[in-house]
Amino acid sequence: MNYTDHICIDPNVRFGKPCVKNTRISVYDVLGWLAEGMTHEQIISDFPELNVQAIRACLAFAADREHKYKIAS
Repeated sequence: MNYTDHICIDPNVRFGKPCVKNTRISVYDVLGWLAEGMTHEQIISDFPELNVQAIRACLAFAADREHKYKIAS
């Protein structure tokens, strides 16, 4: 998955945190909801501007960041 289709970083939105495009929902928010045990369906029900692809893009973004961090250290 190319997460850049769904995730952007804009210094004028949420202080430059990575967010789902065209929303103010950060990758951190989505990861937190998943960590709390929310399903994709529950998240989308609460935030209809999201979809399964956007949630998966958040996971892919986090995985890529983790991979890059491990390589850099």
